Amino acid sequence: MCKKYNVLDARKRVFFIVMELLEKAGRKAPCRSRTVRKESREESRYEKPFCTYAVRARTGRGVSVFRGIRYATAGRWEYPRQVTHWDGVYDAANFGACSFQPRAFYNEEDVPEKAFYYNEFRRGEHYDYSEDCLFLNIWAPDDAKNAPVLFYIHGGGFLGGCGHEKHFDGTAWCKKGVVAVTINYRLGPMGFLCLPELAARDGHTGNYAMFDQMAALCWVRDNIAAFGGDPGQVTLMGQSAGAMSVQQLCVSPMTNGLFRGAVMMSGGGVSRLLGAAQKAEEAYPFWQAVRQKLGAADFAALCGAEPQALFAAFAEARKEQKNPMAGCGPVVDGVFLTESAAEAAKAGRQKNIPYLMGSTSEDIVPPIVHKMAKGWARLQADQGKQPSYAYFFSRQLPGDEKGAWHSADLWYAFGTLDSCWRPFTEWDRALSEAMVSYLTNFAKTGDPNGPGLAEWLPVKKGQTQVLRFGDRDITMGGVSVARLTHTMLTKPNVGE
Repeated sequence: MCKKYNVLDARKRVFFIVMELLEKAGRKAPCRSRTVRKESREESRYEKPFCTYAVRARTGRGVSVFRGIRYATAGRWEYPRQVTHWDGVYDAANFGACSFQPRAFYNEEDVPEKAFYYNEFRRGEHYDYSEDCLFLNIWAPDDAKNAPVLFYIHGGGFLGGCGHEKHFDGTAWCKKGVVAVTINYRLGPMGFLCLPELAARDGHTGNYAMFDQMAALCWVRDNIAAFGGDPGQVTLMGQSAGAMSVQQLCVSPMTNGLFRGAVMMSGGGVSRLLGAAQKAEEAYPFWQAVRQKLGAADFAALCGAEPQALFAAFAEARKEQKNPMAGCGPVVDGVFLTESAAEAAKAGRQKNIPYLMGSTSEDIVPPIVHKMAKGWARLQADQGKQPSYAYFFSRQLPGDEKGAWHSADLWYAFGTLDSCWRPFTEWDRALSEAMVSYLTNFAKTGDPNGPGLAEWLPVKKGQTQVLRFGDRDITMGGVSVARLTHTMLTKPNVGE
């Protein structure tokens, strides 16, 4: 039996001192147990009994920050096992390792074609990379009690990124009374390998990254109350591949009861061209090609391969694919996903929750991403589901001529303009303040509207306008698909 400790917020820091003195004296620290509710058939299978925790955090500005909390463990191509306890005081002062990804194996400064996002989000930062990467971070108001939770999933094409790049800071959300959570999960071949040997072993294969995300959500459900959050008021949020992840979580039969709202930025939605997940067995030939390029004679050799060699073989195999997303994304595995998101949405099997989603004016394939977001919101209305809200971010960021590029709205949504090199104006700060308010209102009530904000109308029949975050104002309006198409054809995308 494990020792049981209370999770302590910043107001109870004195308890750390008492506990350490007791431990030095050879006495057992005081503890309380917690009752865990029974698992229902509608909830995730990851429900487990657990011990309560003691966590040491960094505090300041009325916010406590808990970095690098391990939410699960997993070996290579094993499904995650949720962490249920630890002994002693968990030091949450430092971020945990990121998943291995291509940038782990080269110096980003030396690769000009990949330098944009590095200069924007990562310059001057240090990151550790490991297969042992299942960590989350929490920002909590010091006075939080039953506060709503925004659970953020980072993007990066399912191949890069982490939950603690410098634009991901939850302090601004905390000042609005919301607890923030960001996570790391397995990426690239670590997160999505599909092979018959694994299907034979586990009954299904692929989607390791998606199970990671679900394990993190289950950990939050079981433990966020100790940090002042309400497990019944969790709102999913993600951008790019993170938004696509949110969408998959919204159609999975395994995630019932884990969240009550969803935000999808520059990803997710419905499209005839994007978002159709292939069946796991359809991905076998690609992964067999990866194994061949790696020179792995059998599955055991594949399991023992060095991460750099594995990613190199993965990259080589992708070059031969017509689909640039080949091998890197969720699959219909019969367990986490029983059908594609498009099929689920058409049949009305997505979660009946409020959605908030949108895109940017210089986004990746901007007309398609815009129509995907707006289409998903309209679908909710047509199916008689809860209201959904669509936005369009067209603020041309100061400092260069790149415009409102893919991910540009993240600085504003997180309220982290002060961490950026760009010469932001008072309007930028007002725009960011408004975006933070809309998001946190949505997390609290499922409705982004609030005092002092331009009215944001849900998409429905007869109301097809979206909320526009522009260069001079925030207002409901239309979006020219023809103009977005021209942008797509004439203005190259930034980044990787």
